[in-house]
This record gives sequence, C-alpha cells and structure tokens, in this order.
Amino acid sequence: MSSSAAAAPAKKIVLINPNSSASATASMVELAAAEAGGAATIVGVTNEGVPALLTTQDDMVAAARGVLKRGVEAATDPSVAAIVVSAFSDPGLTELDDALTIPVFGIGTEAFREASQGGRAFGIATVTSDPALVESFRAKAAALGVEGQYRGVRVTPGDATELVKSPDRLDAALREAVRQSVDQDGAAAVIMGGGPLSPSALRLQPTVNVPLVVAVNAAVRNALKVIG
Repeated sequence: MSSSAAAAPAKKIVLINPNSSASATASMVELAAAEAGGAATIVGVTNEGVPALLTTQDDMVAAARGVLKRGVEAATDPSVAAIVVSAFSDPGLTELDDALTIPVFGIGTEAFREASQGGRAFGIATVTSDPALVESFRAKAAALGVEGQYRGVRVTPGDATELVKSPDRLDAALREAVRQSVDQDGAAAVIMGGGPLSPSALRLQPTVNVPLVVAVNAAVRNALKVIG
C-alpha cells in the first residue's frame, strides 16, 4: 500500500445540499472540507428537482423528500460515517435520522446549539422573509430549549434570489442585518441563516465584533466529534 493511500481518510461525510444549486453545493463542500482538515472526506450531493434557493416553508417540504431519498442512497456506502443536511431549516433531517443508523446532522440545529453555548443571546441574519419560515426558527429555538436566548431574525431587503448572485451586495446587506441584530436586538452571536450564506459569514467575520456562526462548519465540527 502506498503512503498516500495509507494516509487517506477512511470515513466519509456526505453533505446533502437540499436545493438544486450545484455551485452552492461546491461552495459548502469546500467549507466543510476545510473544517474537516483531512479527518474525513466530504462528498457533496445536490438535490435536483427543487428551486436553486429555498425561501419558503413549501420549498422546504418539497426539498425534504429529495433529502430523504438521497440520504438513504448515500448511506448504502459502508464508508459513509455521517450525513449533514446543509440547509438552515434542516429539511428532511428528522425523516432521515429515523431512517438511518448512522448519525445525521442538520446545519440549522447545530448552529443554534453553537450560538447558544454558555447561555449566550443570539440572533439570525438571513435573506429569507417567508413568515412561516421565520416562525420555524423560533420554533427550533423553543424545541432546543434556548428560546429565552433567541433574539429573532433580521432579514436583508430585496429579492433573495438576485441578492445571492452578487457577493458584494450580499455581504453589504448581511453586514447591516448583523449590525441590527447586535445593536437593536442584543445578540452576542449571530447565526448566518443559510448554507449558501456561509462564505459571506467568513468574509464578514473580521469586520464585526461578535461571533458569526457558520452553520456548515458548526455541523461538521459536531459530526467529527461524534464519529471520532
């Protein structure tokens, strides 16, 4: 066996992007791989047949079906040690967790857990204003027992689909949402609410004085702890 083969990580983490954007999948896989640092191989899967950006609760319901199907297929590979559902509302997470014996992580759930550590107040900056989706964030905080720390959502103005096409405009809009979450809502940490927004969080972190929780990275960190 060659030294390079011997050094190759045996475990795989499958990152399922619940939307249909292959570029978003590639971006999130890049983030996840950097976080894993060679401890596991990150394999990206794109959920074709749904919108390229999930902005409503109806979108999430539709996406969940594909997440379940693709996750079950991925788990047939014995080298897959964990699955990460990489959309902030965790579509299909519960169904996939019920269907599989390997651990499944949702980036939304893991971001909430990380942001609320130590009793810290936290908020969310995102591009999606759908009322049902925003309410689902409050419900998640309640389900995780951190509703008392939750300071709500700040949403960027304008059309989300157009905004995410311009990194500069996206960064500017999210920076303002973060400022509002901190200055007006009292957040001591801000979650960047959406897997495709993770690169923006990394770019913005040096410009703000509170932690920006990158949901993809939070999920991968916990996955690595669990699978060892």
